[in-house]
Amino acid sequence: MSTPEQPSILRIAREAGIETAVEPLNLGSRVRELRKAKGWTLEQAATQAGLARSTLSKIENGQMSPTYEALKKLAEGLAISVPQLFTPPSKAQVNGRLAVTQSGQGQAHATATYEHELLAGSLRGKQMLPYRATIRAHDIAEFDGWVRHDGEEFLYVLTGVIRLYTEFYAPVDLRRGDSAYYDASMGHNVISLSEDDATILWVTSLA
Repeated sequence: MSTPEQPSILRIAREAGIETAVEPLNLGSRVRELRKAKGWTLEQAATQAGLARSTLSKIENGQMSPTYEALKKLAEGLAISVPQLFTPPSKAQVNGRLAVTQSGQGQAHATATYEHELLAGSLRGKQMLPYRATIRAHDIAEFDGWVRHDGEEFLYVLTGVIRLYTEFYAPVDLRRGDSAYYDASMGHNVISLSEDDATILWVTSLA
């Protein structure tokens, strides 16, 4: 089947003004944060890592790109792994964030086959997009083609019975309390098998 004309949930979110981009990591700032978290001066951190103080200063100020050997020394000196140098700390550990969406108060956006209610719309820089969806479609023929988008997706059936179609697997019927987790770049569509429109909780990753 061809790519559908209806907008993906990611584009719907952006049109609704929800920030979905993840800010790129600044290595220099990350190294400085790690050093200060240990209460070390530049001199102390450089000594621990076996680097010249001037080299560490240039790395922290973005004036040079460290070699892999320098990164290994930095990681060993800070007692972390190299990948952790490039992994920003969880924002939840720095400043707690909370967004409450009362029932029916999400940002609504309807399409021909789904009625989306975007949740936690006030939070910026989210790494996942939660939304409640009413499944209007009752026949796979109502779709122009597969829905595809970046990321992974989790769905949980709230009411009714749905049928999940995916590009590489046989259709599966899911009832209240059932769930599915899948690669969202794989073509997928959902229809309601109930007399009334089924409802599901959908969570899409943004990373």
